[in-house]
Amino acid sequence: MPLVLGAIDRRILRVLQNDGRISNVDLANQVGLSPSPCLRRVRLLEESGIIDRYIAVLNPARVGLGLTVFVRVWFKTQDAAVTQQFADTVRKFPEVVECYLTTGECDAIMRVVTADLHAYWRFQSDHLTRIPSVQSVKTDVPMETIKASTGLPLL
Repeated sequence: MPLVLGAIDRRILRVLQNDGRISNVDLANQVGLSPSPCLRRVRLLEESGIIDRYIAVLNPARVGLGLTVFVRVWFKTQDAAVTQQFADTVRKFPEVVECYLTTGECDAIMRVVTADLHAYWRFQSDHLTRIPSVQSVKTDVPMETIKASTGLPLL
């Protein structure tokens, strides 16, 4: 069950989503608190699991991973064992940065990051299509990124 967040907690979270390395003093100034109560609130947000972790967001092209594709996957069957086998296998692939089981046309959708189209083709042919539970895959290559965000819409 989600916790009820007050206005100050939401302000803290909005600032931290944008800059996880901000100092406590600067954070306190931005949200209208003194440093000690601000730090207490941040610690409570961490301890409650609302703040899951702090990470660095990398520029994919700058680290040689300039291609992002979206892969739709259909399973041979849809029983629990097949789904679990697929999930266990996909978790081992670092190229798969997101994977969701879905309802609708396909059984799963993934976001895959590789160096280029040839590297993706190798990944698809060497790994994805060799997963025993996979019947077929269809790949969508985005032409342009309109929006990419890691922040949640805390209104």
